[in-house]
Amino acid sequence: MTREEKSQVIEELTGQLAENTNIYLADISGLDAGITSDLRRACFKANVKLAVVKNTLLEKAMEASDKDFGDLPSTLKGNTSVMYSETGNAPAKVIKAFRKKSEKPLLKGAFIEEAVYIGDEQLDMLVNIKSKEELIGDIIGLLQSPAKNVISALKSSGGTLAGILKTLSEKEG
Repeated sequence: MTREEKSQVIEELTGQLAENTNIYLADISGLDAGITSDLRRACFKANVKLAVVKNTLLEKAMEASDKDFGDLPSTLKGNTSVMYSETGNAPAKVIKAFRKKSEKPLLKGAFIEEAVYIGDEQLDMLVNIKSKEELIGDIIGLLQSPAKNVISALKSSGGTLAGILKTLSEKEG
């Protein structure tokens, strides 16, 4: 690979790192062609982009990026694949599901919404991370519940002030 080709790859990787807020690094070494194809298919179905990269080029792209990857570059040893996703837990779910049939891929680390996770032992926690949409849904549900209590109190007691207060006090306790 010429110096120009390397700098072009670094530039492309830097662009990918800038565009994506959820980046996983995994080790898929030792998987044969058929199993690798299955992994790529599973990634595609989960809307996860998978790319095998050279460690030195990815490390240079991380240095050139505006993001703070913390200790993530220290995981760049051996075979490295990068998984990009719009959903924070999608790559973790793909890895966990795939590991039911195979011992790889191994999670090296992840960068999710500016938080850095290092090591395969983080996988179960990453599977349970909620997406932005799920968190917004939870918040909306929490905000709606007090209003639902007031509305049900207004409906249940025939609208009298004493009845409303009684129903609300019963719901509090």
